[in-house]
Amino acid sequence: MAFGSALETTGIGRDSPLLVCSRHHQIPLERLIFAMVANRALHPSSKLAMEEWVEKDVHIPHLPQVASHQLYRAMDELLAVQPELERQVFHAVADLLNLEVDLIYFDTTSSYFEVDPSETPEGESLRKQGFSKDKRPDLVQIVIGLAVTREGVPIRAWVWPGNTMDMTVIKQVKQDLIGWKLGRVISVMDRGFSSEENLRILQQAGGHYIVGEKMRSGKAAVEEALNRRGRYQQVRENLHIKEIIVGDGEARQRYVLVYNPSEAERQRKEREKLLESLKEELEGLRQLPNEAHHKATCRLRSHPSYGKYLRQLKDGTLRIDKQAVREAEKYDGKYLIRTSDDTLSAEDVALGYKQLVDIEQAFRTLKSTLELRPMYHRLEDRIRAHVLLSWLALLLVRIVEIRTHESWPKVRDECERLMLGHFSSKNGDLYQRTELTAKQALFLAALGLEPPPKILGIHPRT
Repeated sequence: MAFGSALETTGIGRDSPLLVCSRHHQIPLERLIFAMVANRALHPSSKLAMEEWVEKDVHIPHLPQVASHQLYRAMDELLAVQPELERQVFHAVADLLNLEVDLIYFDTTSSYFEVDPSETPEGESLRKQGFSKDKRPDLVQIVIGLAVTREGVPIRAWVWPGNTMDMTVIKQVKQDLIGWKLGRVISVMDRGFSSEENLRILQQAGGHYIVGEKMRSGKAAVEEALNRRGRYQQVRENLHIKEIIVGDGEARQRYVLVYNPSEAERQRKEREKLLESLKEELEGLRQLPNEAHHKATCRLRSHPSYGKYLRQLKDGTLRIDKQAVREAEKYDGKYLIRTSDDTLSAEDVALGYKQLVDIEQAFRTLKSTLELRPMYHRLEDRIRAHVLLSWLALLLVRIVEIRTHESWPKVRDECERLMLGHFSSKNGDLYQRTELTAKQALFLAALGLEPPPKILGIHPRT
């Protein structure tokens, strides 16, 4: 029997801010929420399957068993205190880890449902079809936003309808974070959020931004920044930067152009391989009869990879567009960053933006390790509660990783080897854990936990 109580170090336990949920209830509300978070981190399953998991696979103090209807009730109650819960959990974790919250990274993803769009109820407000980042445009989905600190700790999650566009959510995100009075915050975001309106919103209440710019956006300032002459400064291996100021006064815009030689070489080789394949396709066109030739030509022109390197002559013949190839070469290994903060060095701007990869890792953990998708909940409140529980589980995982300096799968697998034995005889029952391994003891110490008692219970027969 795996021992699950070690997870309480994350602040999600009997002495945690989740006590805010413990109003007058007949069920152990906090224990149920803790169990669902632990289940999501250790062995993601349905609420029905959790009945057997709690009873037979783990030991959760003061929760020997659960019923699925109790878990659903706890999910409903969790939403009722969500704003206060989020605030308290954030401040508790910030104190626990001495978090630096000057840089806040934000991005969105989508998560789908295993239900045909035609089967969704009339008037459905949350599950919608939209741009799918899971490559499942055939299914309804929701959009999830995540704010992450520079240490990779997810401090807040949002849920929006599946047809929500990235550009439209920044105002709410900014207002929600202002409410926490975090002080001077620099928001770090990808290219999908860099509209002028969003950038103005991010500067409200003394805030600043570091955002990616679309290099092929056609903006005059972007074109000027890309064409500005000047030498790159190498600040790290495979990280060369060039600071560029465009405009004067209030129209002044600060850019940092970043160049990665290794990435440029990788992109060059990929393009060469693609062009070789395209040449073979063009050679094959000559062998086809009229109708087949026409279909193959249309297929190549509309191909997402081949099409951008093709041009069609007046007689209908396809040729490789050398100008398009030269244009693509200009962007190899480069990305453009824009910032409103003049106090940061160009190097800090580049490195700050580079850390945006942490939020991408957070989304991967949500979707794979914690098995956020696919979702089967139908009620809107249950969907929101499911995401909230997954966020708490992700928070738990990151705290454990930060304090142990190990990946979550390694910590989880090692701690699941700590077993609770049930020994029964005519005289009674004894519950005793196995001996700690050296790694288990090391993890518990790093998490600030006392080892669980060796004897958890003695029950004489009467």
